[in-house]
This record gives sequence, C-alpha cells and structure tokens, in this order.
Amino acid sequence: MTKHKFKSKTLPAISMVGPVTIWLLVFVAAPLVYVFIMSFCGLDEFYNVSYHFTLNNYKRLADSNYVNIYLHSLVIALTTTVVCILLAYPFAYIIARTKSKKKNLLYMLVIIPFWTNSLIRIYGWRSLLGTNGWVNTFLMNLHLISEPIDFLYKQGTTIFGMVYCLFPFMVLPLYTAIEKLDGSLLEASADLGAKGPKTFFNVILPLTSGGIFSGSIMVFIPCLGYFFVADILGGGNSDVIGNLVERQFQSGNNWPLGAALSIILILVTLILVKIYQKLGGDMDSLGV
Repeated sequence: MTKHKFKSKTLPAISMVGPVTIWLLVFVAAPLVYVFIMSFCGLDEFYNVSYHFTLNNYKRLADSNYVNIYLHSLVIALTTTVVCILLAYPFAYIIARTKSKKKNLLYMLVIIPFWTNSLIRIYGWRSLLGTNGWVNTFLMNLHLISEPIDFLYKQGTTIFGMVYCLFPFMVLPLYTAIEKLDGSLLEASADLGAKGPKTFFNVILPLTSGGIFSGSIMVFIPCLGYFFVADILGGGNSDVIGNLVERQFQSGNNWPLGAALSIILILVTLILVKIYQKLGGDMDSLGV
C-alpha cells in the first residue's frame, strides 16, 4: 500500500519538482554560495584568489571613495525612481481605465521594449544624442542651436537612460494595482463631493500605494546595478555600484572585493523586499 502511494503521489511530485529544484540549486544557489564564500577570501601576491578567511573586503567597503559612489548611486536610483513614478502613473492609469480596443495597443507599447536587448537600445540613444547624432542635426537644421550640444557623459543623461530602460518595470505593477480599483469607490467619492484631486489623493493613491512601492523596488534595485547605462551614456562620470562591481571583476582583478559588493547589493534587495512584505504587499507583483 505504501509503495503504491509512493508511485501514485510522491513519484509524480518528485518528477515535477525535481528538475526545477536541481536547476535552482545548480544555477542559482551554488553561484550565490560561491560568491558569498569568495567575499571572505583574499588575494595573493599574483592577484589570485586566496581561500583564507578575512573581513578586509567588507572593511574596505567603508573607504571614502566607495562611500561617494554609494551616495552617487542612491541619488541616481532615487531620482530615476521618482521620475518613473511621475511618468508611469498617468500612463498606467490611462491603460487600466481604457475600455476600448486601444487598451491592448497601449499595453503592447509597454511590452515591446522587452523584445530588444536594453544594451542595444542604449547604444542607439548614444548615437542619437552624440554631437553628430540626429538630435543635434535636427536642432541645427531648425536653427535652434548654432553648434552641437554635448548631451552625453552627464549625470542627467545617465538618469535618462535609466528611466528609459526601467520605465516598463514601473508601469506594469501600477497597471495591476490601478486595474483592481473598485469603480464604485470612485463613484461614492464623487457623490460625496470629493472630485478631482481630492479623489486622487484620498482614494486612488492610497489604494494603489502597493503598486507604487513594488514598482519602486523593481526600478530602484536594478538602477544600482545597471553599469552599462552609466558607462555608455555617462562615460564613467556617473558611476553606480554596478560599475564598481564590474571594475573589480574586470580591470581591478579583485574578485573577493567584487563579491563583497555583490553580497551587499543582495542584502539591500532582500531588506527592501522584506519591508514590502511587512507592509502587506503582494509578492507575486515582484515576481517572487
């Protein structure tokens, strides 16, 4: 009887879950454990990883030069998040409240950027914003400027690139939250005399705050690690933590320090997700 139950219930469950579990252990858990162990390693005289326990990597993270990059990263990430909220909220609201066939078209406009690699799209913007790019050519043909403007290699351009890449990640959670709004609540608010801004700030905004927070996490965290945007559009003048990690693994050849920085980024992510969970957020909206 026990053997029959094993074949009829346990074995099918193992066959379904087993491959996924093995995949996660090999390609997710194992690399994370390896990075965690490496963060406590050192370097020998030939810059090879030396597997002896040390806390020097984490102590170095408090260096003033690194702290400046952390602060700069936070400014870029916070600014990008705020801009994404301001731009994405009305767009998501329009999509969610649209009842016609245009709703699918508007939704597809958000999904289409995922069909092309973000690195390619950022290189496209570099060509457009260059001194010989279409933007400068267009402005000069209209006689709005007398000489090309150097748009690239500035913090504002880096933030623009971050917003461009991460905008869909803000729209989708907001769209989900706004679509769940009960229309009767809006009607009741209007009947009670709270129209326009009052209805938005007292009814709509509180009910969609979960979407705002989940979208903020999905924008803020990647923004700290999108080093290629800062490299291509910022030219190294607007570094984020991802640039610091990338340099340690590449030109710096200091994998243990890069691993320590990566662990800190992971911890920041987990803390923000835990805060979101404590506030009653839906973990499915984060893909967790």
